[in-house]
Amino acid sequence: MTPSTTRGAAAVVCAVGSALPPNVVSNADLTARLDTTDEWIRSRTGITRRHVAGTELSTTDLAVQAAAQALTHSEPQQVDALVVATTTPDQCCPAIAPTVATRLGLTGIPAHDLAAGCTGFLYALATAAGLIATGTTNTTLVIGAERLSRLPHPQDRTTVPLFGDAAAAIVLRCGSTDEPGALGPVVLGSDGTGADLVRASCPGALYMDGPEVFRHAVARMSTASRQAATAHGWDLTDIDRLVPHQANSRITAFVARQLGMSDDRQLGNVDQVGNTGAASIPLLLAHATADGRLAPGHRTLLTAFGSGLTWGAVALTWPRLSRPPREASQI
Repeated sequence: MTPSTTRGAAAVVCAVGSALPPNVVSNADLTARLDTTDEWIRSRTGITRRHVAGTELSTTDLAVQAAAQALTHSEPQQVDALVVATTTPDQCCPAIAPTVATRLGLTGIPAHDLAAGCTGFLYALATAAGLIATGTTNTTLVIGAERLSRLPHPQDRTTVPLFGDAAAAIVLRCGSTDEPGALGPVVLGSDGTGADLVRASCPGALYMDGPEVFRHAVARMSTASRQAATAHGWDLTDIDRLVPHQANSRITAFVARQLGMSDDRQLGNVDQVGNTGAASIPLLLAHATADGRLAPGHRTLLTAFGSGLTWGAVALTWPRLSRPPREASQI
């Protein structure tokens, strides 16, 4: 989708928050029960550990924790709407967003789930930006929350190492297009002819065509990134920080290479958390803000690719935010 040049009020990032389950599963833990090795996992994915919720934490629990932290650091702390991007809700029906809102003390506000695979957070950002641009809301809470670790078959050595569980959230407020934190036009796309490349009919029944996913991810994220930068009036050389969906370190390296991005300009945390789906980008934003890798004034480009197939990208100048403290359940 080519974004329109006609824009209303801007959606401005004003807070971030994140939540990780305390249970850490290392590659060594996996090699003890799967026919794989630490070297095999690292060389193909770049992942060394991931956080797994088990049965003690639900997707809703993770979403509430991340959103509560974001709201604590937000000004204002009250929001007018809530969107949860997730591929792994706690049940098919009802959506988890109304429950998340109620547990946050926000009963009555519009709240809904959105499923667009690992691109879900960018789709949710676009939805929230539209609510603000039309005057429907002044502030919107956007959450990416996943328990992807429950999708692979427990003995599938090719997919079990890939996925972790997490949630992260961003608060958007109404503002002007020229202030730090204002989202540029969001580039989005989909291609249903590739729907069978990543699919899960139920927990424990995940299928993924790795080589084809790799090829599509690099091509789609690279193209969307160029389009988003252009739509925001930037050249790729203007970008200070590339924030790609954290699926696989080889994918992100190829995307960065396609865009001419040096290693010091791309952010990552896949080695510590694995692929966290729709939570991936906001989780990386929260961690990089906390540890200083992402600083106020950095020209930042977000891009993702996911099942569906779906993809997207958006550019913004990173604003000055309160840095959330690192909690025991966080990196």
